[in-house]
Amino acid sequence: MRGHHSHAGAVLAVVHEPLGADAWSPLVFRLCGLTRTDAEAVAARVAGRHRAYDVELDDVPPDPRRSGGHLLRLTPRGPAVPGGPLGDELLADLLAPLAAGTIAVTGHQRALLTAAVAGQGGPDRYVEQLFWDWTGPLDLGRFIDAWQSVAEREAVLRASFDWAGAARLVLHDHAAVEVVRHVHADVGWSELLRRDRARGFELYRPGLLRVSLLDGPPDTAGAGPSPVRLLVTYHRALLDERGARLLVRQFYRSYLADGELPGGDRRPDIRDHAQWLARQDQAGAREFWAAAAPPAGAAVSPGRPGRPPRRTEGPGRTRRRLAPPRTDRLRSWAAGRGAGESSALHVVWALLLYRAAGAEGPLPVAFGVHLSGRDMSLRAAGDIPGLLGNPLPMTVTVDPAAPLADLLLQVRDAALDLTPYAWVGGDQIREWSGRAPGSGLTETTVRFEHHPELPENLRAGLAAQGIRMGAPHSAGGATTLPVTLVAHYDAEDALVLTALYDRARFTDTDASGTLAQCLQLLRALPEHPQEGFTVGDALRLLGASQVPRMMPPEPGGNRFALSVLRAGEPGADVVCLVTVPGVTPGAYDALLRDHEGPERIVSLSVAGRELSPGLLRELHGAGRRLTLCGAGPAGRVAHDIARRTAERTGEAPAVVMTGVGGAAESAQALSRALRAVRARSA
Repeated sequence: MRGHHSHAGAVLAVVHEPLGADAWSPLVFRLCGLTRTDAEAVAARVAGRHRAYDVELDDVPPDPRRSGGHLLRLTPRGPAVPGGPLGDELLADLLAPLAAGTIAVTGHQRALLTAAVAGQGGPDRYVEQLFWDWTGPLDLGRFIDAWQSVAEREAVLRASFDWAGAARLVLHDHAAVEVVRHVHADVGWSELLRRDRARGFELYRPGLLRVSLLDGPPDTAGAGPSPVRLLVTYHRALLDERGARLLVRQFYRSYLADGELPGGDRRPDIRDHAQWLARQDQAGAREFWAAAAPPAGAAVSPGRPGRPPRRTEGPGRTRRRLAPPRTDRLRSWAAGRGAGESSALHVVWALLLYRAAGAEGPLPVAFGVHLSGRDMSLRAAGDIPGLLGNPLPMTVTVDPAAPLADLLLQVRDAALDLTPYAWVGGDQIREWSGRAPGSGLTETTVRFEHHPELPENLRAGLAAQGIRMGAPHSAGGATTLPVTLVAHYDAEDALVLTALYDRARFTDTDASGTLAQCLQLLRALPEHPQEGFTVGDALRLLGASQVPRMMPPEPGGNRFALSVLRAGEPGADVVCLVTVPGVTPGAYDALLRDHEGPERIVSLSVAGRELSPGLLRELHGAGRRLTLCGAGPAGRVAHDIARRTAERTGEAPAVVMTGVGGAAESAQALSRALRAVRARSA
């Protein structure tokens, strides 16, 4: 499962012509720039995972007109669709980094990764941060060693992402945890937070968690050294907050062990979780979600349609706190009716969604409920750092005439029904419920955080060395939905609610008002214990409070942009660089700058799923050969364009496809493949 650091940064490239005469036609790929050993490794990987093909590897001898290389021939063992689309799993195995193990991403990871590499909302939308204070002696060398020791024993800290085909986690043998110490005079706390979020991460490289230390101000009053502020920044597609806190706990263990944890990899880990996922029987989940997915017409929006007076951008965040006595009363009220305070919060959120819909009679409402994914039949699953859970859509019927206690039990039972299916991703729910790929299931999610406590033996060990640790706090945070409501308990056992929202769709005023109404209901419901108290009575507690407004999403659809980047020599072949969301920024710029050749180079930007049949007609001319290039996720789109071109004309353009990597590495891989195409044409 683990790879070799010597191949770090290498990007694979293949050339393919998608033209098959019959159902038994082989798929032939030219592997560019690989040694025989590396080509054999790719062939073995494909043969091991794709049993439907007989796999052969042939050498292409070099001659004065052609560069050498290797041909990978995949012959179907049974009839296949001639000239069909190239499968994402096969493409992933052709282009994955060499000598590195891969595992499938979870459904929620796939959704976050897709949004992150597309740059939706900017890089800081997918970054999370934890911070706390360290008071007492701090040995920086031991601190750095301790984090590195954690990375050597936790596979998730040696992981990167690959999204050239089917999205995968790539597991490396080694990865460095970046640790940087800042002097208080050089940067302030707010600026450090902002700057570190804006950096984002290069998801194709390991090292998706980093640590910053900010020294306190100098001691001028003789009170002793100020605490050091610690900041852990990580990517949301890699870890949830519980996973990050588990890694912090491992760091403490390592620091107390002089910077080195004993033993090898800690198991179980994300590899064991991936194997557990692969063993799950989908039949029961399919049957459940076919009936349990939100029905058409369910109330999902936290606001009525409308446009704010002025448009703003970026993530928003607002927080309210239910005082400890009020929290105790809420807990007692819910427990007296056979439910927990999380069910009380779900009831309140369902009421707000119903009110925003402007309905009068019974109406189904739906919102996401985030499950940690750690309540599974896998030993010690609760201690696995990673992103194991999913926001699952929960649907309940809100009836103003029904007793509020009935709605409380309804949301409790609905949440319990979801628990066995925490591993199911949104794409599977859409498929099983007959929805279009990428369509929305809900517009809000409620997440109840339960933070793991630091074991007493670690607290005692740190205290024995004169070290006092503050409790980690979450900083920033963003959401890919219009609104996400996050709940947790603070050190005084008060319920704290944080609304994360998209300011392009929900104004600061409306977000603050929604959270205020949520707190108003949580305070008021325990004041009405009578059995005859109805859902309608609860809604009337809000009186004339304003119903928030929510902007509609930006329209999607298909968009294309074709432009000439380099005119090339008269009559020269044409190279078309296909751009889709997720292509490494700067990859094609580097190719254009460094690639030498007579070709005419054009750029085709594609957004959407349907391609215009005559899209590339203007590129063809007498004697011109067309080569379509796709870096990373653009490879599949380039192949699809070539396949459709072959169906119409009987002549297939060559397709160059590369894996995912840095801009320079991707450009080098594309250039190698283009030289192979040119040599073949000659």
